[in-house]
Amino acid sequence: MWTEELFNVKKPIIAMLHLRALPGDPLFPEGGTIDAVVDAAREELAALQDGGVDGILIANEFSLPYEKKISYVAIASMAYVIGALRSDLRVPFGVNIARNAVATIDLAAATGASFVRNAFTGAYAGMYGIVDTDVAEALRRKKYLGLDDLKLLYKANPEGDPYISDVAPEAMTKSIIFACRPDALCASGAGTGQEADDEIIRRIKSAAKDVPVFANTGCNAKNIAQKLAICDGAVVGTAFKKDGKFENHADIERVKEFMAAVYEYRRTI
Repeated sequence: MWTEELFNVKKPIIAMLHLRALPGDPLFPEGGTIDAVVDAAREELAALQDGGVDGILIANEFSLPYEKKISYVAIASMAYVIGALRSDLRVPFGVNIARNAVATIDLAAATGASFVRNAFTGAYAGMYGIVDTDVAEALRRKKYLGLDDLKLLYKANPEGDPYISDVAPEAMTKSIIFACRPDALCASGAGTGQEADDEIIRRIKSAAKDVPVFANTGCNAKNIAQKLAICDGAVVGTAFKKDGKFENHADIERVKEFMAAVYEYRRTI
């Protein structure tokens, strides 16, 4: 499985590095600087890597509310931050621009990321209105940029917004695999930080067969062994933060506690 080759472990844990609000974002503080974003990201990166995670996924999580059409300043800011962090990165890293699959692939090309995660397929409805993805454009951009080794992690059921049509997880998984050849699928809960239902993960994994499936939301030190028994890895964000709160910074002690549970589980496989 390619995940073992890239991360050098079975059932890797990919930590979310949530960048603070970027220039142009509503939450960017008055008088703030891009270098302050870099400093905060560097501190959190150290906590995550020193805590023992296997990979890092850098995302503009605090660019709330997320843009339908990503602004140039957002992409430029993320590239600047990632470039500043490159010498500190000790594990494989990926990138994720919220709700912008093509821009995410462009960012990967610019920064040398090994993988990306996004909602590449489907149509969704929710607070952001109707989101209609274009996986054909994303895959053609990847081809055009010569990113043959870039791994694509597809959200099988993106958190927050439901599919417009009522599609069973098995049917959607099989359709994505047949038409799009994803490198991995991500099974999510109802929202950021909310636990993905075990039964949904099982159904996606059953249909995915040899394609890796990651638990994408809601993993914590208490349930991670249960999740890893079902799937092939996990993407973790909120659980690593102080007091388990989304708005806080990564806490190395929480990371170590989580990874201790992962190490204990891995000894059983």
